[in-house]
Amino acid sequence: MVAKVPDIAPTVDILLGNLEDGVPVADKLAAREGLVHVGRTVDMGETQLWTRINSLDSPWALDDLITLVTEIGDQLEVIMIPKVEGPEDIHYADRLVSQLEARATLSRPILFHALLETARGVANVEAICGASPRMQGISLGPADLAANRGMKTTRVGGGHPDYAVIGDPPTGEDGTPDIHVDRARHQQDLWHYTTARMVDACVTHGILPFYGPFGDIADTVACEVQFRNAYLLGCVGAWSLHPKQIDVAKKVFSPRPEDVAQAQRVIDAMGDGTGAIMLDGKMEDDASVKQCHVVVELAKRLAARDPDLAASYGF
Repeated sequence: MVAKVPDIAPTVDILLGNLEDGVPVADKLAAREGLVHVGRTVDMGETQLWTRINSLDSPWALDDLITLVTEIGDQLEVIMIPKVEGPEDIHYADRLVSQLEARATLSRPILFHALLETARGVANVEAICGASPRMQGISLGPADLAANRGMKTTRVGGGHPDYAVIGDPPTGEDGTPDIHVDRARHQQDLWHYTTARMVDACVTHGILPFYGPFGDIADTVACEVQFRNAYLLGCVGAWSLHPKQIDVAKKVFSPRPEDVAQAQRVIDAMGDGTGAIMLDGKMEDDASVKQCHVVVELAKRLAARDPDLAASYGF
């Protein structure tokens, strides 16, 4: 995996060195030392290096922080803290990292990204977002959250065929509904409520919401649908578990060229952005212009970093 880092780094915004659940207990020390080696030897270019440390109540978190901040703190942009349950977790890590930064004479603060993986964390998400100026964002951790809530799914993210709505039964000749006939059935999104609540809390405090992992690596179609749900709700990105999900995430979290063109068309038609107009039979007003600016400004930021996107957007 480390050998692939130089090739993968230019294709993503962030590479995350995971020290937590993906590492067996017997390999915790080796994983930490390996991340230090990467931080010292691998040229990441413009890609940010993050780490996900072990949970704060584990035997390894303290040494994770001491080692990483003092040895490669100048290379680490963000520390992801898993299973954050309340602002007290952020306060503890903030105080400790501040001391370690001073010991290492770092010139900039390392930021925090919290993982939302417990029911208590969801209940306290607003307080977590505002717990420290170090807060960079929050990611949904669907698998651990599902287990903590007692949800009856064994999937890592995504929907479930049993979480669905069905149409009303047709009425028979005698006027009685036939409940046994096949009816239209539509799978629902298990994570809609949690994602929306996380986005609201992040926006309130000026930090960034991320969607979490999608575990079915082979099903890139379902991955794209789940990522797009998160994109439409306001998430700025998603975590890829495998290289084949990188292009899926890039596709989803970059506005479609036709959406950018339509948004720019509305902005141009609205002039100073006040009042209301009819365009293609649809009402557009100042709220419409604000929505369109979200799309166009995102496209401009992405185009500044990606010549291919810039060409597709006509910038």
